[in-house]
Amino acid sequence: MSGIILLVNGPNLNMLGVREPEKYGKTTLEEIVEKTAKRASESGFRLKAFQSNHEGSIIDFIQKEGMEADGMLLNAGAFTHTSVAVRDAILSVKLPFIELHLSNVFAREEFRHRSFLSDIAAGVICGFGETSYELAIRAMIDFLSKRG
Repeated sequence: MSGIILLVNGPNLNMLGVREPEKYGKTTLEEIVEKTAKRASESGFRLKAFQSNHEGSIIDFIQKEGMEADGMLLNAGAFTHTSVAVRDAILSVKLPFIELHLSNVFAREEFRHRSFLSDIAAGVICGFGETSYELAIRAMIDFLSKRG
């Protein structure tokens, strides 16, 4: 198997390791990307990682890279609960994706229980800290291998 898996991280995820470590852990986004890329590579995939605090930049990346990618891991951060535009970008490129979160969004504030992405995702992984990324890349590789 070979191909491209996108890893898209939304707002404030660039602050991992610093931002509320009791909730999000001490591992940086760079460390998570490195581990996820290694796991993808071991299975014959190339990981293209992107992070932005700007909704439009995320949409531009999905529209540009999504046409050539095989799948995507998406931690849209707060955009999960607010962005119809990110949802529409994913639908426009018909890209299978896994929604993921470090924290268990259902054990948090009520507004975080609503996702504009979950119903179009291949699956949702949340609540396992940085391990959510490991679980998501494993699930995406398995998903893509079954598609042929």
